[in-house]
Amino acid sequence: MAEDMKTLEETFRQQNKSCFILGASGETGKLLLQELLQRNIFSKITLIGRRQLTFEDKAYENLVQEVVDFEKLDDHAAAFQGHNVGYCCLGTSRAKAGVEGFIRVDHDYVLKSAELAKAGGCTHFHLESSKGADKNSNFLYLKVKGQVEADVEALGFDRFSIYRPAVLLVDRQESRPGEWLARKVLGGFSTLFPTAMSVPLHTVTRTMVSNTVLQSELKTEILENKAIHTLGQSAEK
Repeated sequence: MAEDMKTLEETFRQQNKSCFILGASGETGKLLLQELLQRNIFSKITLIGRRQLTFEDKAYENLVQEVVDFEKLDDHAAAFQGHNVGYCCLGTSRAKAGVEGFIRVDHDYVLKSAELAKAGGCTHFHLESSKGADKNSNFLYLKVKGQVEADVEALGFDRFSIYRPAVLLVDRQESRPGEWLARKVLGGFSTLFPTAMSVPLHTVTRTMVSNTVLQSELKTEILENKAIHTLGQSAEK
């Protein structure tokens, strides 16, 4: 699989495509950016966010950064133009932002960004969602995640890839209630049942990049936790 992946990456690289990342300051976005830079499949990478990020390593020197006001995204439509591929890792928590703030970030910002990306020529949109996402769920978090999946799908991208990881095994810089304990418990559990209830974050980002260069006949594809494990680990070998 590794040799096949190298061939696919080289073929993709020769197409001279560009991408953008939403949420590059978060844990997923940071690792995704590192993975993209390491595998070097895009000729141009643009970070779209609410603030300028600072990088010391020379590997980051050719990045383009677009600072936007997510409350006024229509004013920043130009930031979303000319990208072949888009990665959305935006997200917050109800505990941090409150109910309205959570919905605004995880649904409204994501959907508006997707609309502008589609209008700007993006053909493949990647969305980090969550295990159990369901617009009919009684749980707010899963309901919002499911609703934004459906709303972005309705935009009609040539290809729409949804990733539904379970609990992410990563040491967040920003602690969220319950996550630390869940990671400690599931970290051990995952040794026995690696694809059941958790997934290393680096496996998720590796999967997102690997899936970018793979061909798919589906306009919308959903990668559940087990599929994320399978593709992410196969790319390592």
